[in-house]
Amino acid sequence: MKLMVIGGGGREHAIIKKLKENPAITEVYALPGNGGIAADATCVDIGAKDIPAQVEFAKANGIDYAVVAPDDPLALGAVDALTEAGIPCFGPDAKAAIIESSKAFSKDLMKKYGIPTAAYETFTEKDAALAYLDTVSAPIVVKADGLALGKGVIIAETIEEAKEAVRSMMEDKVFGSSGDKIVIEEFLTGPEVSVLSFTDGKTVVPMVSSMDHKRAGDGDTGLNTGGMGTIAPNPYYTDAIAQECMETIFLPTIRAMEAEGRPFKGCLYFGLMLTPKGPKVIEYNCRFGDPETQVVLPLLESDLLTIMQATTNGCLAETEVKFSTGSACCVVMASAGYPTAYKKGFPITMTAETAKTTYVAGASLKDGQLLTNGGRVLGVTATAATLPEAIQAAYGLVEGVTFENAYYRRDIGQKALAAMEG
Repeated sequence: MKLMVIGGGGREHAIIKKLKENPAITEVYALPGNGGIAADATCVDIGAKDIPAQVEFAKANGIDYAVVAPDDPLALGAVDALTEAGIPCFGPDAKAAIIESSKAFSKDLMKKYGIPTAAYETFTEKDAALAYLDTVSAPIVVKADGLALGKGVIIAETIEEAKEAVRSMMEDKVFGSSGDKIVIEEFLTGPEVSVLSFTDGKTVVPMVSSMDHKRAGDGDTGLNTGGMGTIAPNPYYTDAIAQECMETIFLPTIRAMEAEGRPFKGCLYFGLMLTPKGPKVIEYNCRFGDPETQVVLPLLESDLLTIMQATTNGCLAETEVKFSTGSACCVVMASAGYPTAYKKGFPITMTAETAKTTYVAGASLKDGQLLTNGGRVLGVTATAATLPEAIQAAYGLVEGVTFENAYYRRDIGQKALAAMEG
């Protein structure tokens, strides 16, 4: 079988490594991939948003199955175009991907179908949004409606900060047209949990829960990033909470999307807050999370391609989806200065042992040498029977990677360990 994976980050590298465990796969192409992914797939210089070129490539190269991993091509209709060309795909069509590409849509969906989430209001006029802020108290959350590379959410500690966020989104267009419409919602408190799930539009199978570490610095200090590391499973996510989420959030969401004529197939990501009043949805993503994928997929014991095909073909209920009872930890190694200014182009070296479970996010390949080419450079993952062992093993593997200006948090998983002891 020939596979095509669209995207070029650590998430895609993790997906490719797991797919390759299936012996029926003879070739994997990554569009565009990156210098690190090149060790596991044939990288093709076609951008993730260049849908016509993806379709042409798939037809010309006899692709049997395509995996569309990032949010942009999903929202732009990559699955629609490939499916129309006769290429079966993993991922939602554009009608279903709106659950992530429009925060206003997802909030309205939750309100209509009684799915627990934060109270909110939607605005298309700056003055109306500013006037509304005079009627509420801080902290409060301001979100750009459209896709903004995970950066379109501002948690304002004061009303003046919230107003500044509104102006920057709606007046200064810091997120472009994604800020033409904004959502202002109440600030929720409690532990955050990420739950990725496989779904074929009717059946939903949650994966192992995880805990992301968004802040750049130790002790959750510094700027928000795309994620500095993850652990799985999340100790706050008990069996009882998992059951409650299935009944009040997961199944109702899948049924709501079907009722709206937007059946969702692929990976639906639930960003949850375990509030004092029960679990609530913070956000939906229409794809695998990054870097959550880098700890969830290494714990998957069933065949990933079989599961993905089952979501496409509507037979997930009859398909085995089994995860290890162990734990995983991923430590992201970034370029110093990330997420603002950083230098790139430094040689990366890693031991053969570390390379086996390292997922490269931002690197190029020049004359056979891997070079840093992004803020988040790579994620180093270890699995073990227990979380303390997985954390220790991950940091041990990190010592096998060197590049100039390397930076990583040294406390990934510590909050989870404290929760387990508490």
